[in-house]
Amino acid sequence: MLNYLQKRLALSEKGAKEFLTGTFFTYLQYITLMFPMVLLYGFLSEYLPAALSQQSQTVHSASYYTIIGLLLILIMYIIARLQYRSTYSVTYNESAKRRIELAEKLRKLPLAFFKEKNLSDLTSTIMDDCTQLEQVFSHAVPQLFASIALIATAAIALFFYEWHMALALFWVVPISFTVILFSKKRMGTLNKEFYHVKREVTEQIQEGLETVQEMRSYNMEDEYLDSFSNTIKRNERYQIKSELLTGTFINVAYIFLKLGLATVVITGALLLRSSSIDLLTYMMFCLISAHIYNPITEILNNMAVLFYLDVRINRVKAMEAMTTQAGSTEFTPENFTIEFDHVDFSYEEGKQVLTDVSFCAPQGKVTALVGPSGGGKSTAAKLAARFWDINSGKITLGGVDISTIEPETLLNYYSVVFQDVVLFNASIADNIRIGKKEATDREVMEAARLSQCHEFIQRLPDGYDTVIGENGETLSGGERQRISIARALLKNAPIVLLDEATASVDVENETKIQSGLSNLIRNRTLIIIAHRMRTIRHADNIVVLDGGKVVECGTPQQLGEKNGMFSKMAEIQKLL
Repeated sequence: MLNYLQKRLALSEKGAKEFLTGTFFTYLQYITLMFPMVLLYGFLSEYLPAALSQQSQTVHSASYYTIIGLLLILIMYIIARLQYRSTYSVTYNESAKRRIELAEKLRKLPLAFFKEKNLSDLTSTIMDDCTQLEQVFSHAVPQLFASIALIATAAIALFFYEWHMALALFWVVPISFTVILFSKKRMGTLNKEFYHVKREVTEQIQEGLETVQEMRSYNMEDEYLDSFSNTIKRNERYQIKSELLTGTFINVAYIFLKLGLATVVITGALLLRSSSIDLLTYMMFCLISAHIYNPITEILNNMAVLFYLDVRINRVKAMEAMTTQAGSTEFTPENFTIEFDHVDFSYEEGKQVLTDVSFCAPQGKVTALVGPSGGGKSTAAKLAARFWDINSGKITLGGVDISTIEPETLLNYYSVVFQDVVLFNASIADNIRIGKKEATDREVMEAARLSQCHEFIQRLPDGYDTVIGENGETLSGGERQRISIARALLKNAPIVLLDEATASVDVENETKIQSGLSNLIRNRTLIIIAHRMRTIRHADNIVVLDGGKVVECGTPQQLGEKNGMFSKMAEIQKLL
């Protein structure tokens, strides 16, 4: 049972146990809601015969029933409190735990995973999907199971009490359930389509915000708005179709339920006329029929909600099932030489990116990866830090296979300066301090000086305390890049990866950045990716990648004499 709940509802083992507890107390609460009816039955069973009889009969006093009623109210209150704690409070705790577990899952996934996933997709799963699960698990699913148990209990009891009237009361129930179950496949398909169209709306909003500069530059506002309007209309159509289909089937099921009330009245009248039942039994079944269909109606509604939730549950389960990177958390390499040994890698089956790549990046040396775009340079550099796991071959750091090292442990030895710098809407000091959280102000300033950004920081209104806006929007590209170098300097890691760190800056800024980099790479293992030959003219070793293969390898002088691809690239840039 627990395994089924964990798989079906994407619950943890503890969550599944607490779900059963919550369902049990919800069931008890539903039972207590029948107490007034039971009390009324007891009252009428005494006073109705006495009122109809001409002879005096002994009955309990009104105070007796008042005391019993107060006791029942107390019991109902206690069980309601227990139900709230075991259902709502526990559900919210499980939801919080689910969000944390998903965040932990994302933290342990390969870093390159986030390049392949749309941000709105991940945000939707963690926020929107979890919110929907939280709401349904607190307001619908326990009630669904509890209602089913209640109806089963009531049906068994009433069939033992008077099976003719019970049959008249419950014959419509399996028909109503069949109607809803019959619609499950169609509702599931439509809900899935509606969910994806709804996601398209979110993605287009995000795309519009991220590309507003390009859209205005190329006068694409009208085209974007037309496309966005069409997506919203399609979302509206799917929502109407989904709600219409759900409402249609549920209302058909309701209609069948209403027939049950009519059959109770007719069957009861016939049995009463033939003296097969007494008036009290007839009245009680009429009273029960007015209330028993309410939990059945709730079951039908909650079943439809659960069908709608299947898409979200499957998305959460899919994310939880993703393979994470693992390894030893204990790693102290003897040296920081990185070696690729016959490495093959592909992002997806059938699309090879690297083939039989072998090269060495020695400690204390500068190794440059060059070649045409799409040759596999950035991929190779990121594989060196285990952003992905390779298909075959081996990558070692200090002679140890990095696939056996936990990624967070491994990245303690790496500083990475990307071409696309990401800054936070915080002070410059806080942005630099990302490289070392416990760094003092003095250490931050020293890293800024070495990266050639202390001068421009001093000119800012609040100096190092200046808040630079979202992604450093108040700074130039060169200034942002130098701050990223300051981070790497502050981290002081023995291995540095530079991915086109100067590709998008002017000559003056490139000179300043190169000065900062010269401080960064001293006595470190450096892998640098560059298209500009002047950037790597002092490299100790150059690896030329083309089509995912190593086509040349050697010093700049050696490769310049070969008249190969590197020589031609250098000649085009007029540096040889």
